[in-house]
Amino acid sequence: MSKTRKQAPDRAATAVGTGGGEGAAGNRAAGDGVAPAGVSRRRLLGTAGAAGATGLVLGAGGGAAGYAATRPEEPAALTTVGASEAMFHGKHQPGITTPLQARGHLTAFDLVAGAGRKEAAALLRRWSAVAKELMAGRPAAGAADGPGHDTGIALDAGPSSLTVTFGFGRTFFGRTGLADRLPAALDPLPAFSADALDTKRSNGDLWVQIGADDALVAFHALRALQKEAAGTARVRWQMNGFNRSPGATARPMTARNLMGQIDGTGNPKPSDEDFDRRVFVPASPGKPQEWMEDGSYAVVRRIRMLLDDWEKLPVERQERVIGRRKADGAPLSGGTETTEMDLDKAGPDGRLVIPDNAHARISSPEENGGAAMLRRPFSYHDGIAEDGAPDAGLLFICWQA
Repeated sequence: MSKTRKQAPDRAATAVGTGGGEGAAGNRAAGDGVAPAGVSRRRLLGTAGAAGATGLVLGAGGGAAGYAATRPEEPAALTTVGASEAMFHGKHQPGITTPLQARGHLTAFDLVAGAGRKEAAALLRRWSAVAKELMAGRPAAGAADGPGHDTGIALDAGPSSLTVTFGFGRTFFGRTGLADRLPAALDPLPAFSADALDTKRSNGDLWVQIGADDALVAFHALRALQKEAAGTARVRWQMNGFNRSPGATARPMTARNLMGQIDGTGNPKPSDEDFDRRVFVPASPGKPQEWMEDGSYAVVRRIRMLLDDWEKLPVERQERVIGRRKADGAPLSGGTETTEMDLDKAGPDGRLVIPDNAHARISSPEENGGAAMLRRPFSYHDGIAEDGAPDAGLLFICWQA
């Protein structure tokens, strides 16, 4: 990237298991008639006694109350946005290939002193139960005075495409006596030259990604999960993000980031023949990490954008930094947004039309040995930083096998 963008002050890498749900003994969808096979996330956390364990079962749901000058006598039907529902059960967790939502919360938890494998398993069971209810647009279950008691934030709304995605951080495995199940690929991230890392906002034992098309629906899920964690895990860090709201544009289009650039054009597509191979972990029967089958690895980086500097650049200069036209995301080598880049094309002056240091070039599979990742970010804005410039940028999240 150019000097107009500062690399992440925080980062984390997480192993994310597959979809499923209560009653699913394996990694296949519950209730679909397919016999579960292999070692699931439940087996990863299984205890040798009373309680079996759930794994990274996800879910979503929620709702939101709104204010109006007048109150209709009959409740209006939910809009398309409010009625949209993501599936709780599935081969993969929601929140990975799910379309970008308008609101998001990323939060990491550390297990408290004395909490181990048994307590973590119980927490994941509670989280699973809450997620399933919220996903369907129902209140969180629980006693009126217990931690599961619903806050009422979402009583008036539907699911609003809310998803909850759960992951394990590297430290989780040692703290739960499961070091032998640590995936080999879950290595610490390498250092980058522009890093300004805040250790308090990095890493964590457990990671949760929440997304929804309504702000109150997303916050409702966040509060429900935080309350269920009480006594077992404490919040290590939290980041809040947003994207464009559904229906805000005349036609569906790739999202824009706070630099005004279309962001995510080069993503692998679910229709690609090798999509699953790039994004989801393949089967590894008989190996300690076979529980990761159909899961994915997430990398999270909070990237501050130096917007005051960026916005002073002429659009032509901005486009050369990125390698794509700002208006429509088309590569500078010509065509439309989805046209393949011609990385060898030169202009009349002999210079490459897509500069050798352009973001689109250096992040392309062609420049990275064919490696690809699925970007699924949120933008963020946390007010004004100490330097007087906006503390705003990108909550970069990418998924890969």
